[in-house]
Amino acid sequence: MDLTGHTKPFAVLGHPIGHTLSPVMHNASMQELGFDGIYLALDVHPDRLMEVLPAMAQMGFAGVNLTVPHKEIAFHGLEKLDESAQLLGAANTVEFTEEGLVGHNTDGYGFLKALEVAFGSTVEDDAVFILGCGGAGRATALMAATKGARSVVLSDIDSDRVRRLKDEILGLAPHVEVVSALCDCERAELCRACDLVVQASPVGMKPEDPSLLPAEAFREGQRAFDLIYMYPETAFLTTARGAGAKIANGLGMLLHQGARAFEIWTGVEPSVSTMQKALENAVYGSNK
Repeated sequence: MDLTGHTKPFAVLGHPIGHTLSPVMHNASMQELGFDGIYLALDVHPDRLMEVLPAMAQMGFAGVNLTVPHKEIAFHGLEKLDESAQLLGAANTVEFTEEGLVGHNTDGYGFLKALEVAFGSTVEDDAVFILGCGGAGRATALMAATKGARSVVLSDIDSDRVRRLKDEILGLAPHVEVVSALCDCERAELCRACDLVVQASPVGMKPEDPSLLPAEAFREGQRAFDLIYMYPETAFLTTARGAGAKIANGLGMLLHQGARAFEIWTGVEPSVSTMQKALENAVYGSNK
């Protein structure tokens, strides 16, 4: 990679940021395309985010991604928001335009595209179980409800969080049945009845983390999707696979949300196959 005075800088901002694989996939794609750019990972304290973003625009950055805990901060701090960010209440992509900064959300797109590639279908007419209703779970639940799911089951240790999300879903998609699963006694049964199970909690980010759902929560014909992407298979996915469910981790969601972000910034279609190969090498090793 040859860096010049014309090289366009991009970055992902987070706090912490050491776990991110975004530079791996974006730099590989830009190199494959011969695109004169570089993608960096920068640790920015959340208290400084809304100072840093305008400064980056002035410094000539061509686009920025945001990860935890910046998505909601940007949503509330940016004056201009794309429809995608307005729907999900979070911004993970910032576009620098002549009219100012514009917040987008490509997570929803990435979620649906990853499901389509992994399973051959998305959420249409599905009963969807969401395990973990924080930022990522909230986004996937709202996306499922507004893109054709017939019902959504919400499970989280925080009952107030579940209640707020239930109200949000019913406000956007009143035709969708929304059920709360708050205790262990009902969680497995409700999960087993669903077509798609989405693991959106942070449990699984450590290799030793157990599955939050037992084997009896899964069945043949089900699809189990874990938003965690740092490992080929979490305990959640292992448990689901053992019960006969089809499984996929969050690498596809990372891939496709990133590809969409690059298109927003540049108007150029990235090399998705190169991005995918770079991610798989990082997670699975070069023997994948």
